[in-house]
Amino acid sequence: MATLFSKIIAGEIPSYKVAENESCYAFLDINPNTKGHVLCVPKNPVDQLFDLPQQEYLELMSFAKKIAKALKKAVPCKRIALSVVGLEVPHAHIHLIPLDEMDDIRFQKKVSLSPEEMQQTAKAIAAFVQL
Repeated sequence: MATLFSKIIAGEIPSYKVAENESCYAFLDINPNTKGHVLCVPKNPVDQLFDLPQQEYLELMSFAKKIAKALKKAVPCKRIALSVVGLEVPHAHIHLIPLDEMDDIRFQKKVSLSPEEMQQTAKAIAAFVQL
């Protein structure tokens, strides 16, 4: 079954790509909590994170760690939060969110960035990614 994220991975829907490897894809959330809010998804369109085969789960977590380290360098913040939430897309995904205060993780406060700001942010994060 093709999901929204599968279509993004396949390039059928545009995204602000941060990084990609053989099993994972990272891109900016288009409705971000904070500047630099990234989604890390497995290329395997499994609905729930804990239903991923063990090796794919470990690869996704390792991939997310590398993206989080790059994100911390590119977007000044106190911490990078990791959250697994959301029922909107039936495709496992990890949110990486730069935090300066706890409200940044609550999914109630959103920021609005121009397409140019989104592109610049994606490029800035990508520049620090070491896969």
